[in-house]
Amino acid sequence: MRTWFVTGASRGFGRALAEAALDAGDQVVGVARDVSPLDDLLARHGGRLVAFPLDVSDRAAVFAGVERAVSAFGRLDVVVNNAGGLLLGMVEEVTEQQARAHLDTNFFGAVWVCQAVVPHLRAQGSGRILQVTSMGAGGGFASVGFYGAGKAALDAVSEALAMEVEPFGIKVTIVGPGSYATDLFTRGTTTTEEDERYAPIRAQLAELWGGENNDPGPERAAPVLLELAGMAEPPKRVLLGGDCYDLVERMDRERAAEYARWEHLSRRAG
Repeated sequence: MRTWFVTGASRGFGRALAEAALDAGDQVVGVARDVSPLDDLLARHGGRLVAFPLDVSDRAAVFAGVERAVSAFGRLDVVVNNAGGLLLGMVEEVTEQQARAHLDTNFFGAVWVCQAVVPHLRAQGSGRILQVTSMGAGGGFASVGFYGAGKAALDAVSEALAMEVEPFGIKVTIVGPGSYATDLFTRGTTTTEEDERYAPIRAQLAELWGGENNDPGPERAAPVLLELAGMAEPPKRVLLGGDCYDLVERMDRERAAEYARWEHLSRRAG
């Protein structure tokens, strides 16, 4: 029986993963700013689920929360940094408060969790950390630049963390989901005050994103995450979703082609 610590556990990916882990017979500590949506799981799974409110942007609260989680079941085996939201708006429109609040949750929140759990995982000589980033972590896109920036920063820090903690028996996997039917674009979204000068590009984006929504539910991805957590030698990174895989592969090819096109300038720079 494994013990999971899942942030953002009340909805979307976090909820689906917590439910799948419980159904598999594991123990879960689920945290979120509001954990009331987990009441049905608490009733169903009795003592194998512990849920309490936690704002991951508060470093002191994160450290206290991790201590509470360890006390609940005696150890942590799998840590999932899933908490996050979406900041939607053009770079020029984003306020300082919006930018800082977004990165405090999407980037620093995951960093604080890692800092808090690593000493416990190191002491027991084992553990898994799943870092939920995004298929968009490899580059920016109009209107979601800060979301991509936070995920890209987490991606880079996670690569460093993986190298640092592997000698202690801790494995880190960067998980890049594609588009799933969660409430990220509703409850999880902060929007900027729109500047009318960006209306044309907003119209293009609306046309691009306005087709029929056939996104799968997050429960489709949960079994893959359970499998990753059980692998003796898990991958350093994995994409979630077939469409996501195809799109990222194409973006990588296009980036490589761009580098090759301007290779002569790179080499002239010495």
